[in-house]
Amino acid sequence: MAGVSLALRSGISFIKFSLLSLLLAYQSRSFYLPGVAPQDFVTGAELKVKVHKLTSTKTQLPYSYYSLPYCPPDRIVDSAENLGEVLRGDRIENSPYVFQMREPQQCQILCRITLDAKTAKQFREKIDDDYRVNMILDNLPLVVPIPRFDQENTVVYQHGFQVGLKGQYAGSKDQKHFIHNHLTFTVKFHKDSQSNLARIVGFEVKPFSVKHDYDGQWKNENTRLTTCDPHARRAVTSSEFLQVIEDKKDVIFTYDVTFEESEVKWASRWDTYLLMADDQIHWFSIVNSLMIVLFLSGMVAMIMLRTLFRDISKYNQLETQEEAQEETGWKLVHGDAFRPPTNSDLLCVYAGTGVQFFGMILVTMIFAALGFLSPSNRGGLMTAMLFLWVFMGLFSGYASARLYKMFKGTEWKKITMKTAFMFPATIFTIFFALNALIWGEKSSGAVPFGTMFALVFLWFGISVPLVFAGSYIGFKKPAIEDPVKTNKIPRQIPEQAWYMNPVFSILIGGILPFGAVFIELFFILTSIWLHQFYYIFGFLFIVFIILIVTCAEITIVLCYFQLCSEDYLWWWRSYLTSGSSAIYLFLYAAFYFFTKLDITKPVSGILYFGYMLIASYAFFVLTGTIGFYACFWFTRLIYSSVKID
Repeated sequence: MAGVSLALRSGISFIKFSLLSLLLAYQSRSFYLPGVAPQDFVTGAELKVKVHKLTSTKTQLPYSYYSLPYCPPDRIVDSAENLGEVLRGDRIENSPYVFQMREPQQCQILCRITLDAKTAKQFREKIDDDYRVNMILDNLPLVVPIPRFDQENTVVYQHGFQVGLKGQYAGSKDQKHFIHNHLTFTVKFHKDSQSNLARIVGFEVKPFSVKHDYDGQWKNENTRLTTCDPHARRAVTSSEFLQVIEDKKDVIFTYDVTFEESEVKWASRWDTYLLMADDQIHWFSIVNSLMIVLFLSGMVAMIMLRTLFRDISKYNQLETQEEAQEETGWKLVHGDAFRPPTNSDLLCVYAGTGVQFFGMILVTMIFAALGFLSPSNRGGLMTAMLFLWVFMGLFSGYASARLYKMFKGTEWKKITMKTAFMFPATIFTIFFALNALIWGEKSSGAVPFGTMFALVFLWFGISVPLVFAGSYIGFKKPAIEDPVKTNKIPRQIPEQAWYMNPVFSILIGGILPFGAVFIELFFILTSIWLHQFYYIFGFLFIVFIILIVTCAEITIVLCYFQLCSEDYLWWWRSYLTSGSSAIYLFLYAAFYFFTKLDITKPVSGILYFGYMLIASYAFFVLTGTIGFYACFWFTRLIYSSVKID
């Protein structure tokens, strides 16, 4: 009964912790640190619009704004970018769009361009691939408001506006491409009640395709248009006469800007961008997943604690030598349970790399849940993960060296080199090959060679020395002693039942950890590949905790059954049991690709599966390490709890 009571107390404590975490997650979804200080603007202050990259969910290949012949400023200046922005393919530059705070402008002419065969083809290709133009004002991304007819007074916001559209003239079957050359901007501001200062809280646009006409000669921005004239109060409100994209056609780019006072305060201005999806579905999915995993975890904990309590009590009550010789189950293999496995060096490397991953993700989750890595801090999440990975090399070297010394290893420098280079080299090789494909497409998403050199410097200059430092510290400490003495001659493993087949049990073991994360995985994949913001890091932190518990419990359960069947080769199987969830992750990624994405280009498909292969490999290392250390703790605990003669 003591085991049952302990199980119930453990289950209740875990449920209390989960509910508390859920409450914190709800609060953290609306709390974030914007990443920049608020900027106050007086009436007439200059507002400079920056242009971002061109993006498409069909190709997943970003391009610089000026890769198309849009109107350039006198001198194109790149904005300062952090490492994360460069790796994301962000290219932020200045533009000729300049507003004056709270001073509306109508029919402002930017420039006139004459299309040739090459530029017309470029525009048509971008329209065919559904490319969208992204801009930024006061660190706010540009959005297009789209009313939802199925819900009253509900507006959905899409990032950026489309380069153009396709259509047919009445009575014609020929498909034409039309460019969005007139933009109607709306800048929302929140005014200070005690002063004349205002802060920008919204940046919206409505794009139009207009075939502009004018009288007389072209006088640049002083030309008076007949299709859009502020003096005659003639504004562009619809696309009646569209601007077709054809060779030797003139295209005139214009824009309007209006200012609208808003009750939204500056601290809440990102709520518009973060509430783009249906929150009810998200909430229901997360809570449903949490309840299922909590139920399974409680059941597993109760069964394991009660069964182990009975086993340990029975083994400790064996008094005679005859009874001890007739013992069965996991105690029978105590002399082989801590025998070093085959390829023990590789296990040490993977365990150390997994510790590095675990530390990076844990710290990142904490900072993200507290709001330090909000979407407004562009590129901050990737930058933080990269630097945390580098500095967690200290713990990676320490963990691999401690395990290596327990296996009676003596060449600590050899294991350190493998830990420092094996996983990063694999990832870097795949990343370099994918980057070469992006570079071949002349996309701005290609990482420049200067940035690539910076990554290599972080690897060789910081990460590798830290791995060596951690390995040196870990190897100099006394070795971890086995709780029981290992026999000189290994015991013969009896024939196993079909359900204890290593491949079968490993694949079955990976289902539960994947089931704990697959719902949240849908939102993560959507944010990455459909270019949406992911912001509910509080929920993600809960899912991460559930993942840890699930990996640990399923590995312990299967390890216990394996030892009970007198199979002591648990080292690698414990790692592969929870690590096999990466197989299901990759299969789900393939399912998502064919059902949710509209990618048609072979290069884009290779990029998708290449990056998801990297993600699955990293997930394998993470979950495998969690399961391994849980099983390592479990076996040491049970064998130190019984009397061994």
